[in-house]
Amino acid sequence: MKKIYIKEEFCIGCRLCEIYCQVKHSKSKKIIKAFKKEQPDIISRVLVEEIGHNSFAIQCRHCADAPCAEACISGAMLKNDNTGVVTCSEDKCVGCWSCIMVCPYGVIKRDYSAGKAASKCDLCVDEDIPVCVKNCPNEALKFFDTGKK
Repeated sequence: MKKIYIKEEFCIGCRLCEIYCQVKHSKSKKIIKAFKKEQPDIISRVLVEEIGHNSFAIQCRHCADAPCAEACISGAMLKNDNTGVVTCSEDKCVGCWSCIMVCPYGVIKRDYSAGKAASKCDLCVDEDIPVCVKNCPNEALKFFDTGKK
């Protein structure tokens, strides 16, 4: 399975990963329209944490045991057995937030713009490389196959 890995020594906290993620998951897919015209604000599926002078991006780790998928009462949170990618079907999500409570990384968020749905990194499944990785100016984010599912 392919995963995103963070080289925190290269992260400068520019937050471009967050911005490109927001634009990718916006309705317009255009940066100005996404930030100026789309309401409520689009949430990023990647989060940059800063502690002192250190910064690093965190997003869904697509866990092998996927506690979020186990806890999901509506079946909206699913792990693809072939790719290992955990996705959330926003139309099935009932907003119980069980997935948020069990996520060991704290990376699932409430997305009220999608009608009370959980939101998390989907590894940009329709792209060869996730947009956060592709647009990281310092190559702090890497995307490669771990060989595990």
